[in-house]
Amino acid sequence: MTPEELFWELAAELSHEDERVVEGTIMGSRCLRVGKEFLALVDYKGSGLVVKLPKDRVSELVDSEKGNPFGPGGKIFKEWISIPKQNRRQWKALLQEGVRFVAK
Repeated sequence: MTPEELFWELAAELSHEDERVVEGTIMGSRCLRVGKEFLALVDYKGSGLVVKLPKDRVSELVDSEKGNPFGPGGKIFKEWISIPKQNRRQWKALLQEGVRFVAK
């Protein structure tokens, strides 16, 4: 399964769990939103899962080497993390965590 296939399979599951999770666009690509807030995208320039989380959580994931800072165009986004390694359980948990964060 490609990263895109996994992401959109998880997206379908999330949208069934929470009707606020919808498809949108960001940087010219498909993404997930929670209402009007950006939530996640997949494989932006080979980045794997990219998801919005609290900046402390992003730092924790980067420090534990479970993810990478996300910085398209050279500017690091403090509330975005890139998870290059495809892992269904981890990706789903991070997407659910992201939903809780952006839905506030």
